[in-house]
Amino acid sequence: MTLSTTPASLELIAANIPLIDVRAPVEFAQGSLPGAVNLPLMVDEERHQVGIAYKQQGQQAAIALGERLVSGEVKQARIAAWQQYLAQHPEAIVYCFRGGLRSKIAQQWLADTGVHRPRIEGGWKALRQRLCQRIDEAARQPMLVIAGLTGCAKTALIHRLPNGIDLEACANHKGSAFGRQPEEPTTQIDFEHALAQRLIGQTGKLVFEDESRQIGNANIPLEVWYALQRAPRIRIEMPLDWRLDQLRRDYIEALEQGYAARFGPEEGRRRMQRQLSSALERLAKRLGNARLQRLQRLQTMAFRAHAAGDIQAHEAWLAPLLTEYYDPLYRYHLEKQQNNRPAELFVGDWESCLAAARQWST
Repeated sequence: MTLSTTPASLELIAANIPLIDVRAPVEFAQGSLPGAVNLPLMVDEERHQVGIAYKQQGQQAAIALGERLVSGEVKQARIAAWQQYLAQHPEAIVYCFRGGLRSKIAQQWLADTGVHRPRIEGGWKALRQRLCQRIDEAARQPMLVIAGLTGCAKTALIHRLPNGIDLEACANHKGSAFGRQPEEPTTQIDFEHALAQRLIGQTGKLVFEDESRQIGNANIPLEVWYALQRAPRIRIEMPLDWRLDQLRRDYIEALEQGYAARFGPEEGRRRMQRQLSSALERLAKRLGNARLQRLQRLQTMAFRAHAAGDIQAHEAWLAPLLTEYYDPLYRYHLEKQQNNRPAELFVGDWESCLAAARQWST
């Protein structure tokens, strides 16, 4: 019986085709394809044993060991998992690392039960190459960067643009010491895949937020990073009170809601407090001991007030954190780049910057 294949095309990602990744969980955790679910042919320990057999005794011995390890009830359980997923997603496609042995075995076992699904030619590796190529192509497209002080709602502006690319969403991290989310930050590979997925179909001008190269666990690919450093900018300027309100909603209320959704209200609030306390401690060397202790006292008082219903109390520590640390740091970097700073096309409030970004995009 001929087992069918499908090309490693970005159209699979653009169409949100469900994918069955039959690699081991440890491989999947390092980076998967968008839209994939991990239903492995072999679990980590089985894969480890087969790998040792391959190195010491060759391919045939490895295959024979794999057949012994994944047989009987274990084999039936793996097939049942694929069948269950395919019953809910009949259009799903199978892949392994190179589109070779493991995905072929999964196809054959499914075919033996009357279920026929194709595998991706070249597997994970081939489609990852296409996703990385899309990122490299984007580095040659016209780019605009949205800049501004912390709390100027740059991400929100990006979301209002059809050509806006949210790098923080790709990284699942807001990009600062306080930017961790309730879910784990993405791996470098998953960040790149998420970025490429957002770039599919974006063939014209692109708009990004001003970011450090590292966002959470991920680094912006170098070619894109170099292009962003050369790109013209639009800079948002908003008053302190407006920015504090934005920060409270984005970094405290939304964070607490995210934790509460997973762990319940009380545990959610505790986790939010621990995360914000740890974030402040990570700035200890830059803040200095005296300033850190003062901000920690203000933060502790805000946590108590928050528990009593006064969420605005956080402004007591957020305001000096902005005016004494983040704002001077941002202005220092602007001055440092004075001689080779990219062109600023427009400076204004949030609404006028949104209008300017839309005009640039046309």
